[in-house]
Order: sequence, then C-alpha cells, then structure tokens
Amino acid sequence: MLRSILSVGGLTLVSRILGFVRDVLTAAILGAGPIADAFFIAFRLPNHFRSLFAEGAFNAAFVPVFSEILVRNGRPAARTFAGDVYSALFVAQLALLALFLAIMPWFMTLFAPGFIGDPIRFPLSVLFTRITFPYLLFISLVALMGAMLNSLGRFAAAAAAPILLNLCLIGALIGLAPLTPNAGYALSWGVLLAGVAQYVYLLWDCRRAGINPPLGRPRMTDDVRKFLRVLGPAALGSGLVQINLFIDTLIASFLPTGAVSYLYYADRLNQLPLGVIGIAVGTVLLPEMAKRLKSGDETGALDRQNRALEMSLLLTLPAAVALIATAEPIMTILFQRGAFTTADAAASANTLMAYAVGLPAFVVIRSLTPGFHARQDTTTPVRIALIAVGANIGLKLVLMGPLAQVGLALGTSLSAWINAGLLTMALRHRGFFTADARLRRVAPRMTLAALALGVGLKFGEYALADWLSSPLPFVKLTALTGLGITGLVLFALSATKLGGVDPSILRRLRRGNKKE
Repeated sequence: MLRSILSVGGLTLVSRILGFVRDVLTAAILGAGPIADAFFIAFRLPNHFRSLFAEGAFNAAFVPVFSEILVRNGRPAARTFAGDVYSALFVAQLALLALFLAIMPWFMTLFAPGFIGDPIRFPLSVLFTRITFPYLLFISLVALMGAMLNSLGRFAAAAAAPILLNLCLIGALIGLAPLTPNAGYALSWGVLLAGVAQYVYLLWDCRRAGINPPLGRPRMTDDVRKFLRVLGPAALGSGLVQINLFIDTLIASFLPTGAVSYLYYADRLNQLPLGVIGIAVGTVLLPEMAKRLKSGDETGALDRQNRALEMSLLLTLPAAVALIATAEPIMTILFQRGAFTTADAAASANTLMAYAVGLPAFVVIRSLTPGFHARQDTTTPVRIALIAVGANIGLKLVLMGPLAQVGLALGTSLSAWINAGLLTMALRHRGFFTADARLRRVAPRMTLAALALGVGLKFGEYALADWLSSPLPFVKLTALTGLGITGLVLFALSATKLGGVDPSILRRLRRGNKKE
C-alpha cells in the first residue's frame, strides 16, 4: 500500500510541477486582472461539478460496490455493472451540458454576482465558461474509468491523466494564445482539449486491462440501485464541499479586483502537498480497505488506516510549516513577473499562509473518510460536513471584513480542522478506528520536527536574503531551491533523532516487502 501511495504521489507531483509551469506562464501573461478573474471563474465552475458528480461522490460510492461485485462474482460481472453506470453517467452529463450552455448567462449571476455590471469580467466569464464546461462530460467518464482501474490495483494511468491537462494548457498558452484575442480564450480551449485527451488515455488503459466499460442503454439493475443509494449521501457530501468553494467564489467576487486570482494562486501552491499526499492516500486507501473489509479482515483494515495517517502526517506537517515560513519568497520568486506585481505577490503570500494552516487537516480528512466509505456508509461524513459548512460560512463572514480574501482562506482552514476532529470522534465512537501505539508515539515527534523545520527555514531565509532578492531570476530560484533542500534535510534529521519516523517503513520499502 505504501509503495502504491508513493507511486500515485510521484505521478501527481509531476503533474503539479507542470501545473506550476502553467501557472507561472498564466501569471506572467494574464496577471491578476479582469481577464484572469474571468478565466479562473470559467475553470472553477466545471471543476466544482466534476468534484460533485465525479471524483468525490462517485469514487466513494462506486469503488466499494465495484470491489464487492469483483470479489463476489468476478471481473465480467464487475465490467457489466461498470458499463451500466457508464451509460447512465454519459446520458446525465449530456443533459447537464445542454442545460448549462443554455442558461449560462443567468447562472453566472448566481455563481459570480459581483461580476454583474462589469463590462469585461461578466461577458468574458460567460463566454469562457461555455467553452470550458464540456470538459465536465469527459472528466466525469475519466473518473469512472479511473475508479475501475484503481479497484484493480492499477493506479498509474488515473494518476498520470492530470499531466495531460497541464500539458494542454501550457501548449495553449505558448501556441494558441498569440492567435486569439487574449490568453483567456486560449486557456479555455486548452481545458476542453485536455478533457478529450484524458478520456482517450483512460479508455486506452481500460482496454489494455480488459475492463473497458461498454456504452449502451442505461439499465436499472439491483447493483445499480445499490450504487445509487450509496451515491445519494455521497453526492450530498461532495456538494457540501463544493458549497464551501462556491461561497469562496461568491464572496470573493464582491472583493476588489484580484481577490479571485489571489485565492487561485495561493490554492494552487497549497494543492501541491494536498494533491501529492492527500489524493494519493485517499486513492489507494479506499480500495485497500474495501477489499479487506469484504474479506472480513477488520484488523488489517485498521492497520492500513493507521499507516496511511502516519505517512500523511509525516509528509504534510513539514509541508504546511514550510509554506507558512516561506510563503513570501515562494510567491515572489515563482510568480512576480510580467503583469503579476509585488503587491499581487504579497497578497497571494498572505492567502497561502492562511490556506497552509488547514493543510494537515485536509489530508487527515482524506485518510479518515475511507473508514466510512469502505463500509458503504456515506451518510455520517455528510452530517459532519454539514456542521463544518456551517462553521465555514460563519468564519468567512466574520473574517472577510478585516482580512479580505485571507479571511476566506483562513475560514476554510479552520473549518477543515473541525471536520477532521468530528470524523475522528465518530470513527472512534463506532469502534472503527483507534490510533495504535506506533501512531501515538510518532505523531507528536513529527510535530516537533516540523516546528524545528520552521525555525530553520526562517533563519535560512534571513541568511539568504540578498540572494532571494537578487534581480537575477536564476540566482533567486537557486537560493529558494537550496533553502528547500536544506529544510528537507533538517526535517529528516530532526524527525529521525526525535523518533518521528519509524525505520521499519523505510526498510520495507527498500527491500520491497510484499506485505506492505
């Protein structure tokens, strides 16, 4: 399981690095002005629906049912079930696409009401979203095929698919932008092309695995009904997550120009460790726990969840501290060029620090929810998410006045900690989770090592101040890279000396222990 997590995380890391290249180009060309705000709204809307209809809810409902059919009746029956769901999803997404293309101007008044009356942002956001929205159709089918492959222990293709998105957007910025009225048009068409490319790639890998889902007339079988019963609460839970993001977008549209862009750039950096660690852990842990629970191995499922939490904290705590300690030089060096000003970098850095406060909580949530979903319980996480959404809205309303978009990011982080705490309490109350002795021993030691990392990074930033502020981009990037490597070494030494790393993990990975 740990090797699979590292494999998925490694491919996700490649995607995120390409995403940084994409964002650096986007920041240099679009900056944080009205065209950038319009595109980020257009990019965010189909991604909201993707998370609602595809990745979050769909995986939570599909993987346990698919795994059960696979264990009970074999691969042909599982493929038939997947084909029924695939056909229903295809028809539903076509209907949704037709509806939203027709009502897009009206819907945009709800999604970004602060854009109403803006002669640039409102019409461009409508136009760009009409171009990007078909991406949802393709990426939803990609999510289904990725869930099938993950259930079979084939994680690479689904983890590599986002690489195609970043390559398409980079290609659009470099090759298509000079041929369009502005780069927002090029990026919007790049999003649509990326959806098609990812769909073709996942379909090819499904055929290689002999599990490609057949497209036919949707059928309402007993297994599909069971899937839909589980999907309902899961979709509601994912909907609550999207409500949080929707509220960010809605409130940010009322803030001064640039707030949407500051949130976007900060979230992109925060998503690097969240994607590499959190998504990788959740992707691998859900099918792993589902298979063990179907086989009656409760002890093995609990052990896997403890190890997933251990690895999540080991990688996330230092990442969060590093982002908080070095937010300003990171934003300045990566993005401050062209249309992206010093003020833009400073505002984005403050937003990044607020997001990073909640980074460990978001990753822990992804390690805890499989404990419910693997047991086909999608209702309890929804109830907890409702409480977290209420807290999130209240915190945003209180914090947005004095802190602007930083308050929105901080509200998101604090509500994530509330969510993580309630999930832990619910699992413990039902007897589904207990932190074992190893996790209880290493977690506080990891925290101390992460704090030592933060102190070391601030001293390093002071020592390298002249290099980090050099007018030469190569010198600044070299200094930032050196600071990061030094911090990594410092954390590794601190965690080892304090006992925050269990050496058995490294030994097993080195010798390829099949038990992990």
